[in-house]
Amino acid sequence: MTAKPSNRNRVRQLRTAAGLTQAELGQLAGISRTAVTAIEGERLVPSVSAALALALALETTVEVLFGPKDASEQSPAWAWEPQTTMQSYWQAEVGGRHWLYPAETAPMYTLLPDGSGASEVSTTAGSQRLLSKTLVIACCDPAAGLLASEFAQATGQRMLILSHSSREALKLLQEGKVHLAGLHLSTADESEGNAQVVREVLGSDYQLLRIARWQEGIAVASSSRIKSVRGALRSKLRWVGREPGSGARQCLDRLLGNRSGPRRVAHNHRGVADAVHSGWADAGVCVELTSSEAGLVFLPVQLEAYDLCIPNAFINDSRIQALLKVVRSKNYRRLLDALPGYEASTTGELSAC
Repeated sequence: MTAKPSNRNRVRQLRTAAGLTQAELGQLAGISRTAVTAIEGERLVPSVSAALALALALETTVEVLFGPKDASEQSPAWAWEPQTTMQSYWQAEVGGRHWLYPAETAPMYTLLPDGSGASEVSTTAGSQRLLSKTLVIACCDPAAGLLASEFAQATGQRMLILSHSSREALKLLQEGKVHLAGLHLSTADESEGNAQVVREVLGSDYQLLRIARWQEGIAVASSSRIKSVRGALRSKLRWVGREPGSGARQCLDRLLGNRSGPRRVAHNHRGVADAVHSGWADAGVCVELTSSEAGLVFLPVQLEAYDLCIPNAFINDSRIQALLKVVRSKNYRRLLDALPGYEASTTGELSAC
């Protein structure tokens, strides 16, 4: 079996950008210098294993190296329309597409924007290499910056983490705009909740990577006399809610039952904690980490499984393989386990949907 010829492969372009000789690239990929020369000159179509090895050595994907021009070198497109005229952006390659992510939506792990003005996006080899070295995750994990930091330190690559609720993240994954989507819709009562939602929204060609199990519950002000979940539900409190499709909203809906949901809405776990801390609301549902960071009283409600959804089509991408190593590392698991409300005994487990 051989990789599909493209008549315009980018092996030479990315090798030069990486500062490698043909012999050095051959050594990294486990093939001969002569084979590298022939592949660059398009006199040899590499086998699938050789194509994957070259992509891994050049820290890119097979699609970028050997895909058709209209797939990987098409004009960059906005993942969603910018809300400002500044049009600063981050950029990445996802499934052979060049996406720009508006920088007015701050990522959960702060990065300086890559540029401003879509019409001036660089298409140099160095820029193409940056695209293939960026892993994009949509999730609401308030500790995602820890993962991004460990990923950068261990791999020299970067992680762009976009703040979105579980179902919003799955929608972006469905649209091919992110590599991974984070979701926490599994509880002790519904252990297959994450897999069920993935199958419902995306289908079965996906896997779930366990990041952690965490405590979700009610955050109330430290000055409050409320000491239990039952007490919180019996009191007349100003609740702050979350948007539909989020794990916190699902938890709050169960707690409130037939009562109408809150009018006040925050868009992530830290937003809930900030609302309670500032006095804008009396109570809200969030994970224990953000409640602890804000100095609030936390009333545990349920233990949830937080997973990253990975398309099977991306599983051999060098960025995904690097992520798996980081998530399964002793250092990351130790750091994660030390966070309030996080439990890492199952971290790194991979399961099919």
